[in-house]
Amino acid sequence: MSNSVTERGFGPARHAELALLLEVAGTPKPGNVDRRRDLSGLHFEHFLTGAVGSGSGLRLAEEGASVGEAFETAVAGMSNQGGGNTQFGCLLLLVPLVKAAAAGDLSPEGATRVAEATTVDDAVSFYRAFEHVAVAVGDPPEDASDLDVRHGSAAEPALRERDLTLYDVMDLSAERDANAREWTGRFARTFRAADSILDDEGPVTDRVARAFIDLLTEEPDTLVVTNHGEAVARDVMNRAAAVSDLDEAETLAEEFVAEGINPGTTADIVCAATFVALERGVPL
Repeated sequence: MSNSVTERGFGPARHAELALLLEVAGTPKPGNVDRRRDLSGLHFEHFLTGAVGSGSGLRLAEEGASVGEAFETAVAGMSNQGGGNTQFGCLLLLVPLVKAAAAGDLSPEGATRVAEATTVDDAVSFYRAFEHVAVAVGDPPEDASDLDVRHGSAAEPALRERDLTLYDVMDLSAERDANAREWTGRFARTFRAADSILDDEGPVTDRVARAFIDLLTEEPDTLVVTNHGEAVARDVMNRAAAVSDLDEAETLAEEFVAEGINPGTTADIVCAATFVALERGVPL
């Protein structure tokens, strides 16, 4: 049976929602919620609910709304569950990718064009999104304390005074945040991981899990750095690199959960990669 995008009847927004569901269903993804593991106060069903809740914002992106409006709407819908932040970072990557796909150019160039075309209003909407859910972030540089995302909409005057678009905000954060680096770096890891999912074999959830392990070995996970420091993040990379198959990854998953290590930024990127793979016809 063919599984082409056309025959599925799914547009980019539906594929993005499905990517959110497949990402959390993939297992094991060491340190993250998956279909076999919950974290304290953050459960599998919270992610399922967040994925469905984000749908209205993803549809806005497909229909041509601004990145900021679509993102804030998606985050607001995602937040309507009891676990808190489930997929904020995933949505930050998915929204520009959905817009690029809807425009017929889901490529590094197409996604970059969407990102670079963002406005100051998009940046303001991005900051407002932080008022819907608590997000673990590092401190901003000393000369940019007025741009701390934890200020939410209170940062609007600073954004407008500095004339900062959402792409500019990502550029300011790129040195410290892997998702911001995707925005400013042509979504390189996203598209590379999508290729690995497409080239792999077996159930998509297994492909997603293997892509997650591969991504985890590449660079320190931003969320792990924020919560535990650079040394722990590099240890996480080394431990992931020692994993040779998903059975060994199961052991690592149990260890990371016990140690409170949550490589959530890596999960964001594999979710975005899953969306690209779905748009390119990965079989289901």
